[in-house]
Amino acid sequence: MRLRRKRRVLRALRKSRELSLVQDNTDHIRKGDILLVTTIRNEKIRLPYFLQYYRSLGVNHFLFVDNDSNDGARAYLDGMEDVSVWFTRGSYKSATFGVDWVNYLLRKYAHGHWSLIVDPDEFFIYPFCDTRPIRALTDWLDTAQIRSFASMLLDLYPKGPIDAVPYQSGQDPLEIAHWFDSGNYTVSKNARYGNLWIQGGPRARIFFADKPKLAPALNKIPLVKWDRNYAFVSSTHMLLPRGLNQVYETDGGEKASGILLHTKFLDTFTAKAEEELSRRQHYAGSVEYTAYAETLKAQPELWCKWSEKYINWRQLEILGLMSKGNWA
Repeated sequence: MRLRRKRRVLRALRKSRELSLVQDNTDHIRKGDILLVTTIRNEKIRLPYFLQYYRSLGVNHFLFVDNDSNDGARAYLDGMEDVSVWFTRGSYKSATFGVDWVNYLLRKYAHGHWSLIVDPDEFFIYPFCDTRPIRALTDWLDTAQIRSFASMLLDLYPKGPIDAVPYQSGQDPLEIAHWFDSGNYTVSKNARYGNLWIQGGPRARIFFADKPKLAPALNKIPLVKWDRNYAFVSSTHMLLPRGLNQVYETDGGEKASGILLHTKFLDTFTAKAEEELSRRQHYAGSVEYTAYAETLKAQPELWCKWSEKYINWRQLEILGLMSKGNWA
């Protein structure tokens, strides 16, 4: 595993040659700042609310990798003092689906910083997020000597056809997509890396109904006190060193955990699925986007009579999808 981690680090350094720095505000990063790293492609419509949300949460600096967007995303980010941007036309697939680029930026800029690694359609929530900034969480994690914090990806969707209500730039996507599956999840343990593997939700129920074992993984570790010798292996599903993946309790009880509210299923999703299917830049020959494209032809509704309407983090804790653990 040590050798595997070193190879990941070396791979990230090599793939960094594909990145061109187009907006450098990294000199604004101060000791103790909370950072956010994300990779985008044609996500301009989502950026206003994304930035607003994470700024209000307490993120101090954003590191963006723009993978050849042509929708004006870079122009939108231009001049924002808390944003640094790298551009690449490199292959997302050959960069381990963006992981190599992210590992490089984390190694260069995030050593010693608590860092969030999320997609532009993911919104991090944690215990007491309605009353406490993210620094309260990271301070508690530091005191408890915890280096990584897990969150399950929770797919949100509208009631009715996905494309029935158009999403507007700057809008909170939860105004449209605020329903979720509360209980159809499976959990197993990855013997090699020690992380939990979670599947289920509407993507397994609708898009992978006949092959649920191929449904996307919902387990993520999006918040890490980064060290330059760490490396993500597959998205934010698992890290090396392997101990960072042990974000769950093995002797009874619960460790604190959060949720990533996943707002993929807006009216923008159909066009996005078609674009990504044609690019063939995603995992396993884009099997996920193949399933999306085929199923979307029938204009399915993800809502069902067992769907729950999202209220707040306390609701998700009651349902057993996240936990405050011993953080009081």
